[in-house]
Amino acid sequence: MADYEENKQKNSFTLFSNETGKSYDLPVIKGTEGPDVLDIRKLYEETGMFTYDPGFTSTASCDSSITFIDGNKGVLRHRGYDIHELATNSEFLEVCYLLLHGDLPSPEDKNKFKEVIRNHTMLHEQLVYLYRGFRRDAHPMAIMVGVVGALSAFYHDSTDFSDIKQRMIACHRLIAKIPTIGAMAYKYSIGQPFVYPRNDLSYTENFLYMTFSVPTREFKISKKIVKAMDRFFILHADHEQNASTSTVRLAGSSGANPFACIAAGIASLWGPAHGGANEAVIKMLEEIGDVKNIPEFINKAKNKKDPFRLMGFGHRVYKNYDPRAIVMKESAHEVLEELNKLDDPLLKIAIELEKIALKDEFFIEKKLFPNVDFYSGIILKALGFPTSMFTVLFAIGRTVGWISQWKEMIEDPINKIGRPRQLYLGQKTRQFQSESTREKKSIFKWLWK
Repeated sequence: MADYEENKQKNSFTLFSNETGKSYDLPVIKGTEGPDVLDIRKLYEETGMFTYDPGFTSTASCDSSITFIDGNKGVLRHRGYDIHELATNSEFLEVCYLLLHGDLPSPEDKNKFKEVIRNHTMLHEQLVYLYRGFRRDAHPMAIMVGVVGALSAFYHDSTDFSDIKQRMIACHRLIAKIPTIGAMAYKYSIGQPFVYPRNDLSYTENFLYMTFSVPTREFKISKKIVKAMDRFFILHADHEQNASTSTVRLAGSSGANPFACIAAGIASLWGPAHGGANEAVIKMLEEIGDVKNIPEFINKAKNKKDPFRLMGFGHRVYKNYDPRAIVMKESAHEVLEELNKLDDPLLKIAIELEKIALKDEFFIEKKLFPNVDFYSGIILKALGFPTSMFTVLFAIGRTVGWISQWKEMIEDPINKIGRPRQLYLGQKTRQFQSESTREKKSIFKWLWK
């Protein structure tokens, strides 16, 4: 905090207003890495003006020490550790510990953390009846939003987050129960009996067991598949202040309980522009249908008048190759080799599409490189997950990021309720008109048909 205050006082940016004829000094805050930021907290007080930044593309909404991204260089680090190293050398629960506590665990801490998570894997039995209230064809994400939001109705002993003990219990419960909730959503959608967790299995193996095992036969799954799924969770664990994480923070800033905040994050993730992108990639590859059709679809993607877009290419933040995509590509080959599906037509289309796009001047100029969603959908489809479950799997991996960001925000002494401002473009003051003098409007004529 001392460095923060020192940097703020030593550096400033002068803003001149033509309207007032005055100059204003805005403090400049330097981070450990990445762009400096202008501290505009007193801008309205001193100038009477707000900033205008739709989509918050140039606005830092908070300070954080969890995740660093350099989109131009294709860098992603959690607590200083490169994502490739974490995905290659760690297991998911180690990354969970890292995000929550700031450091990788010692062997002793790792075992204790695993034991704590194991102790929270089961759901309250009455939640089973909540599942039965949904239609069988309900989208699994709709079920996730409902069930996660309902956790606060069952676990009253961990909703007072001013108590550090309750705060940590809530964090552990969410990390532990989210795979159980996701697996049960899948089982409910296909009419199979719920499978209870087994604490003798690893976190990821337990999820796969609850998802794919049935009571009539022994469950077997290869270590390579478990590793690939674990790596998928690691690659989705956190990604700085994206839409769903910002939603969690905004909900949490009001004092909402952590279960409600994570439910809000899941709802935000459900959007096709966010968590649904890997599902869109599969649909696109299926639409292309054959390698020989790729040139036709490349041309469609270049045509501004054509609504077709290459899904899985480009990223809001990365203007270089998404570092997660490199690892996901390796996993895709490993999974398909393990399952004897290397001749998978979708993989062939994906590989050829990537080769062509990376050499095409149009995509190079626009920096449309493959992102993490490009290969993750292929892996999940090969493992037997329906596309409706893709975003659920994203949510399982991302929950630890959400809860770490929420915890960081709650523990921040300058935490305030989120309250964005606006540029008002509506009517000025108008006189109220009596009903008999109002003009007839046709804006709702479609409604009367």
